[in-house]
Amino acid sequence: MLASRRTAPPRLAGLWEFPGGKVEEGELPEAALCRELAEELRVTAVVGPQLGQDLRIGDGVHLRVFVCTEVVGEPALVDHDAHRWLGLDELDDVAWIPVDAPLVEELRQLLGMSRTGPSGGADSAGPG
Repeated sequence: MLASRRTAPPRLAGLWEFPGGKVEEGELPEAALCRELAEELRVTAVVGPQLGQDLRIGDGVHLRVFVCTEVVGEPALVDHDAHRWLGLDELDDVAWIPVDAPLVEELRQLLGMSRTGPSGGADSAGPG
């Protein structure tokens, strides 16, 4: 997963976030993500299915996560001072902005990995 380190506002500078942004009036969420990726990272990508459910992060504000594939271009440093591709086992290696922090554990669960390693499958010690 791609994480980007913020430079502003000062209270969030140095913290990491998942790339994306606000959906403009009349814009579909997938189109908004494509626009934001082009504006903030100077890349294009194919936006796939939404990962999990909408997460309420404020009054009338929801966070949506989409799977993106076929990323074309190297992420540029436009609104951020660093980008980093993270594997599931590296999600705790960066300090997340408060809005994205709860999403990290949800992503782990949706993708079948706990803090201690993969879940499910033939080697799982869980019930079943």
